[in-house]
Amino acid sequence: MTQTSVLDYEPTRIEAYDFRRAMEEASRCLLCEDAPCSKGCPAKTDPGKFIRSIRLKNVNGAAETIRENNILGASCALICPQEKLCEQECSRTGIDRPIQIGKLQQFAMEHERALNKTYLSKRDTYTGKRVACIGSGPASLACAAVLAKEGVEVTIFEELQKIGGMLRYTIPPFRLPDSVLDQDISQLEKLGVKFELNHKVTSAELEYMKQEYDHVFVGAGTWQPKKLPIPGADLHGVVLALDFLAQAKENHKEMAPLGDVVIIGGGDVGMDCAATSKLLGATSIYNVFLESLEGATAVQREKDFVFKLGIPLISEFKPVEFIGHGKVEKVKFKHITNESTILLKADTVILAVGQKMTDDTGSLKNSEHIFIGGDMANGGNTAVQAIGEGRIAAAKIMESFK
Repeated sequence: MTQTSVLDYEPTRIEAYDFRRAMEEASRCLLCEDAPCSKGCPAKTDPGKFIRSIRLKNVNGAAETIRENNILGASCALICPQEKLCEQECSRTGIDRPIQIGKLQQFAMEHERALNKTYLSKRDTYTGKRVACIGSGPASLACAAVLAKEGVEVTIFEELQKIGGMLRYTIPPFRLPDSVLDQDISQLEKLGVKFELNHKVTSAELEYMKQEYDHVFVGAGTWQPKKLPIPGADLHGVVLALDFLAQAKENHKEMAPLGDVVIIGGGDVGMDCAATSKLLGATSIYNVFLESLEGATAVQREKDFVFKLGIPLISEFKPVEFIGHGKVEKVKFKHITNESTILLKADTVILAVGQKMTDDTGSLKNSEHIFIGGDMANGGNTAVQAIGEGRIAAAKIMESFK
């Protein structure tokens, strides 16, 4: 497979269940009255309810439950860390293994797509009310969906050319195909949500919006990557993870050969960078991070995928120097508890050490007419957490209308 074609298609590593396999898995559910799996979902997708529907062969009902509670139900089936949330809470964990909730959710969402179904309807509860959502990431999309279902006129303002925020621009297609995200966004369009693309909202315009709209929700995301204050950080070839992933997704045909790659960071973003580097034909790849292998924040299935690609994961080492003359050539690491050091050859170093708010949005706070959520509120957590915060903000906004 060549560099020019490897990211042109949309594979997904989570093979969808067919009807028989879905029924078998759903039949393992203990039908817990208190549904601890549902309590473990920040987005309130309610897996306890939609698994019951699948078990009763009511796949339409399952898809309707997911879509009613989580506008990004199709995307979350693929990217949500279920093993740390709903599946971790599953009562079957103490018997054998948890119900594969993510795969059952994917099955129901694939059913929705195959039938081109629309389960959401728009009410007229708050006709005449207007809300602006700044940013089109998970928090804003979730907030907009809840409001639109109640008849609120919602406009989403997005600085970039496409809807979806980091889901669109930084998650590789082998983990989240664009077609799946588009499936979710189409549900918002059917609810009448309007989108203003290529529209960066300035501080002055935000003040105007506070007068023009009943409320403004800000879910702009943490788009400013963190850097490492160590010698050589400004050398050519030291790149930021979000920039790398965005370029790989949007314009990988124009990328120069990566050569020997070193990724710094043990989260999902670091694993995405490692897998993407492999698919783009890097000569060698090492992923190095501070935490232990078990303590690395990436979900296990992402670590497993990197393992299967033959990429070494080096834990408990921190970078102390980037070495080179104008361009990075090596990276020196030191063990976090002893004097051991390693020196890795590198033509490309990718920093996946986290993000922070940009200067123009980092100082915003909740106020009478402004609500914030998503990465702005939690510092950059999961998409499902952002969805939950968007729903909470929407509930507060609706409460203010009463």
